[in-house]
Amino acid sequence: MTDKERAYYTEHIRGLLSEDRFQHSVNVSHQAVKLAQIYGCDLHQAELAGLLHDVMKDAGKKEQLALMEKYGVRLSRIESNAPKLWHAMTGAVYVKHILAIEDEDVINAIRYHTTGRAGMSLLEKIIYIADCTSEERNYKGVERIRKLAVTDLNEVMAEALMDSLQKRLVDHTPMHPDTVEAYNEVILAKKQQA
Repeated sequence: MTDKERAYYTEHIRGLLSEDRFQHSVNVSHQAVKLAQIYGCDLHQAELAGLLHDVMKDAGKKEQLALMEKYGVRLSRIESNAPKLWHAMTGAVYVKHILAIEDEDVINAIRYHTTGRAGMSLLEKIIYIADCTSEERNYKGVERIRKLAVTDLNEVMAEALMDSLQKRLVDHTPMHPDTVEAYNEVILAKKQQA
């Protein structure tokens, strides 16, 4: 990104997010650029998607529902019962319609950064992993995921998706079909490579 673009989007999200969420977004942007350099992804896209991935994270349920209704986002039964996922959908809508970002890969990276999906682009994988491994993350096993992130993107995707699915099992919460499909795709690809 140019310095002007970086300053514009940074100030924009600063006005929408708590200080912790803002710092997380900056950290994800930095991690996304680092991973993009390793895996040969467009640095501008990685920085932009990383910075904006949580643009709607602090928005209230009513605001998010209104935005989804306005732009025709239909929630599945699982999504209706999982408001923590909404910010990814409303974030994609926000960057497309409010910020007028036309890059579909950036929009999709924001849209699928919480669930993943089958057929993820390189950028989508980088944002998914950057979100899991940003500097302030301190969950059990994060160091293992960080080390793997810089050596094997497909292996770290498998691990991160498995961790997400295991958390759903432990918490007795529904698994989003996109996460299951992303996991199955990565595991099947690994088996074919073996």
